Amino acid sequence: MKNLTRFLVLISILSGLTLSDCKKDPVLPTLTTNPTSEITTTSAISGGDITDDGGAVISDKGLVWSTSEEPDLSGSSMSSGPGSGAFTGDITGLTENTTYFVRAYATNEAGTAYGNQETFNTVAATVASLTTNAVTGITFTTAVSGGNITNDGGSDITARGICWATTENPTTANSFIASGTGNGPFTANITGLQPGVTYYVRSYATNGKGTAYGNQLSFKTSEATAATVTTRAVTAITQTTATTGGDISSNGGSEVTAKGLCWGLTENPTITDLHTTQGTGVAGFGTDLTGLMPGTTYYVRAYAVNSSGTAYGEQRTFKTAAGNATVSTSPVTSIALTTAVSGGQVISDGGSPVTAKGVCWNVTENPTIDNNRTDQGPGTEAFVSTITGLAESTTYYVRSYVTNASGTSYGNQVTFTTITRGVPIVTTRPIVNIMYTTARSGGDITSDGGAVITAKGLCWSTTQNPTIADRRTNVGTGNDGFTSEMTGLKDGTTYYVRAYATNSSGTAYGSQQFFTTEASVLPSLTTVAVTAVTASTATSGGNISNNGGADITAKGVCWSTSENPTIEDQKTTNGTGNDAFISNITELNPETTYYLRAYATNRVGTSYGNQVTFRTISATVPVVTTTQLTNVTPTTVVTGGNVTYDGGSRISARGICWGTSPNPLVTGDHTTNGTGTGAFTSNITNLQNGTVYYLRAYATNSTGTGYGNEITFITPVADVDGNIYRTVLIGNQVWMAENLKTTRLNDNTPIANITNASQWVAQDTVHTPAYSWYLNSAANRNVYGGLYNWYAVGTNKLCPQGWHVPEDGDFRVLEANLGVPADSLDFWGWRGVGAGTKMKTNVGWDGNNSSGFTALPGGYRMWVNGSFTGLGSLLYFWTASDDAANHKPNNAWYRRLDSHDSRIYNATTYKSGGKSIRCVKD
Repeated sequence: MKNLTRFLVLISILSGLTLSDCKKDPVLPTLTTNPTSEITTTSAISGGDITDDGGAVISDKGLVWSTSEEPDLSGSSMSSGPGSGAFTGDITGLTENTTYFVRAYATNEAGTAYGNQETFNTVAATVASLTTNAVTGITFTTAVSGGNITNDGGSDITARGICWATTENPTTANSFIASGTGNGPFTANITGLQPGVTYYVRSYATNGKGTAYGNQLSFKTSEATAATVTTRAVTAITQTTATTGGDISSNGGSEVTAKGLCWGLTENPTITDLHTTQGTGVAGFGTDLTGLMPGTTYYVRAYAVNSSGTAYGEQRTFKTAAGNATVSTSPVTSIALTTAVSGGQVISDGGSPVTAKGVCWNVTENPTIDNNRTDQGPGTEAFVSTITGLAESTTYYVRSYVTNASGTSYGNQVTFTTITRGVPIVTTRPIVNIMYTTARSGGDITSDGGAVITAKGLCWSTTQNPTIADRRTNVGTGNDGFTSEMTGLKDGTTYYVRAYATNSSGTAYGSQQFFTTEASVLPSLTTVAVTAVTASTATSGGNISNNGGADITAKGVCWSTSENPTIEDQKTTNGTGNDAFISNITELNPETTYYLRAYATNRVGTSYGNQVTFRTISATVPVVTTTQLTNVTPTTVVTGGNVTYDGGSRISARGICWGTSPNPLVTGDHTTNGTGTGAFTSNITNLQNGTVYYLRAYATNSTGTGYGNEITFITPVADVDGNIYRTVLIGNQVWMAENLKTTRLNDNTPIANITNASQWVAQDTVHTPAYSWYLNSAANRNVYGGLYNWYAVGTNKLCPQGWHVPEDGDFRVLEANLGVPADSLDFWGWRGVGAGTKMKTNVGWDGNNSSGFTALPGGYRMWVNGSFTGLGSLLYFWTASDDAANHKPNNAWYRRLDSHDSRIYNATTYKSGGKSIRCVKD
């Protein structure tokens, strides 16, 4: 008989029967409602006890309440979650002094049942009760008080604080300071008071019934007195200025609102006289008194103003300096046709700042500043003045002058006569530093001819008596002697040269000199030893010891496989000039002997250095690494590589090769990303979504192709809404690693988004494909995806093209890849100890996600009443397999993962339930 029972159980399992096939249909639960307790103005506590679950799992339980009898889930409610037994719950959001009816409820597959009805009345609210704290910390303008709210009157305290006034029983219509919300003690700082004034203060608290006040207290602020201020000594006295200040040792108990200095010609000046304003506060201050009269006695006092009035420091007396400045006139020098130079020295400023100084001149004696003058600025420094705009051959009188507060004073008078105009007198210096293309000479100007030298220099030619119409230099103006270099000469050539000088009367020339430049020859140079030899490159160079007397116009190295290479063979070009140079030799052949010479070219021709010999080494394949992937999409990916060694031969091609089999080669799909060593980036396109690819970098030289490290990746997949899904390879199956969240079928047909519970349940009759987000909240969409009824699955268009909702058999292959034996299904529908743990994440529940499947506890939507449940503890997946074989055409197979259970549950249920979808690649 035992064997017969086991045989019948096995037949039942193999036929797809579930526990629901062997038990009676479930009925509504039985439960009672607890009496209501802890009743306040807005809340109460009740609960329930489920005495019979009706033969099915309690998916939800809790309390419902209303101001009408027989409350149900269509009104106010709170949930205590799934499970049987006793429970309690908080009833919140109530209205004071109101009658409420409350019932417990419980929901299973058969529906929702309610317990007996309980009735209660909320408490009526009143204004708060509170006391006022004693006033402390009394100053001239501040004090500290507070309060203690001993009873909130059954309503939240929305405001509290202190109010005060100079009349009794102050309210918040007077001055007040707020101090937060809630019950209990609080303190507040009273500010903005007046010294010596009596104030009345009360605490206040506001709730839904109004504002209540604590007991009244009174206090008086401290009396203010005048500030204490001292006047600083007067310093830095001049004819028009002086410096002093003040220090405030006490503000008298009241803020100093103004401070500064006041002064006048009579004793005890006040702020009605001249005064400064130096801001507020007790900080010391100093300032300059300006606009004073020279040689005058002044009286000055510091002052400070507070609420008691104006206080003054002791009086200080001082007298300003006075006197005329004195100055001497410098002799006149540098006398020319229209200019001369003089100046002066300030002997004394007369006790007043010098505001102007200079020289003045005229053709009559004793010139003043009303005649011609220079302005050398203020100050007492000695000065030099250039006198301009003069007439030639004319006598002038000149005096220095200086101006201060007392007026303008003049120095001694001097006289001079301008000279008569003529051409300059210049001599030519000997020629020196004669080279192939350059030489140096110069000139000395012994007379400027009575006029400014406007140009000077050298002129030269291959014919005698050169002028400025020939080649020339221009070294500026003035009478100074000069040197100048002649450039651009031809080697081996005779030149004639003269110095010249130009003024307004014309150009004069020095004596003629002549010279012959040196003749040019070929350059002299040596070849640098060859180093850094590889299979395709080497380094050499050259040192030029003599340019042959002509500019080096080209230099480098030349090489060949034959001896004595010339510039007609392969060569480098390393610029011009006499400097030593380094040459990088490229595009050599491996294992080859080369001959190399440095070369240098001037206008005479090209000369060569000594010949050196070297042999290139053998080449190898390049060394390259593969860059990690970025920007992976269903059809593209960005990667690249880094060629770290060219193998001794030029890199002729590099890039990325990829395929759906390991170790892809450049003969297959590949990119071409230039030549040479170094890093490069590759953009790979035209990939297939949800496909396993193998990828590696490559680099090719004359020896062959080297490959980098291989990277394996799976492309994601996109639905018709544009949502991108991560993918994972488990065994030979490619699965989405996220729940489906499309709102349209793959032919763009919209899927109904049903939020109403009764309309959701009705789909069991009309069979309309439908979906919803958990709790109808879009916030759950990106985390948990959508909940779909099986009628959406049955369209065979729910997943993206090339993907499908897994059959029951697809899940069995997945379970086998997770180590689940084929015959592990128990009588209740559970299979695979530990397999569920491998599928679940370690965030939100008890998984380790070792498979990469990344299952989250997204809950489900019940077929029986359209409610949501199970978030954080359950996850259901539809299969594409219905249960018609067991004569249940309205049922379909699903998989379920439970929190705190490591197995996978396998059963059937009504197609109108809302469950998650994972797609698998065709």
